[in-house]
Amino acid sequence: MATTHIRHQLHLHGAQIKRFALLGLLGLLVPTAAMAQRKASAKATRGKGGTVKSITVKNLPAYDERWFHPGMYIGFTGSRFIIEQSQTYINNQNITATSVVSPSLGVGFIGDARLGNPESPFILRFAPGVTFLTRRVEFRPRGYANPDSIVTQEVTSTVIQFPLLLKYQSDRRRNSRVYMIAGLSPTLTASNRRSDPLRNQLRALNNDLTLEYGVGLDLFYPLFKLAPELRFSHGLRNLLVAGDKDVFSRSLQSMSTNSVTLYINIQN
Repeated sequence: MATTHIRHQLHLHGAQIKRFALLGLLGLLVPTAAMAQRKASAKATRGKGGTVKSITVKNLPAYDERWFHPGMYIGFTGSRFIIEQSQTYINNQNITATSVVSPSLGVGFIGDARLGNPESPFILRFAPGVTFLTRRVEFRPRGYANPDSIVTQEVTSTVIQFPLLLKYQSDRRRNSRVYMIAGLSPTLTASNRRSDPLRNQLRALNNDLTLEYGVGLDLFYPLFKLAPELRFSHGLRNLLVAGDKDVFSRSLQSMSTNSVTLYINIQN
């Protein structure tokens, strides 16, 4: 088998990514300074004799009094398929399959709604967005380590996500607090592209449902809140599209998604 030429297609969507990022940044800059930055409260620590030792400024002191907070995010993802191969096919055809972790990029918007009074630790989050994914599965003859014997099947997709998440946050400590988040995310594939359909014959279904969970850190600044978040995602559906002709689809029994994403959330 000849080596498949792997094309990195993320540059094809550069204009789309720039448009999403620009719209998101404009959405953050539109709010007035009076809304984005209220007067900060300061607390002075004094030593003996009333001497001021340090001053702690609490940014966005009235942040939790508002019931709704909009924002945007950018996500850096490592994604792969979790595959299950037929043992009978491995024995008969002597071919093994390995899923490869591939990087991807996503952008989207955030809507946080507080559940209960301002002291409530529960937040309901809706965060629709789009992710540009390229996932790869390598097929090779069992026992052959020669790179020339590897055939890579590539599934490139533009995926629209609609996660509905429940956020549980700790008490605020000065200008930071930690939180946990979990929920479900229906996904819809807007497009599946195959750079070389004659070689890339492996296909995936156009919709999925994923289980999401993770942890994050809210950091309060004078003009906005920044929240780095690490989230894990596990697909609940078998996305394999069975094929009668290609050897790649016939060798698999199931194919589901698995990913780890670093989100950078910005809210006001």
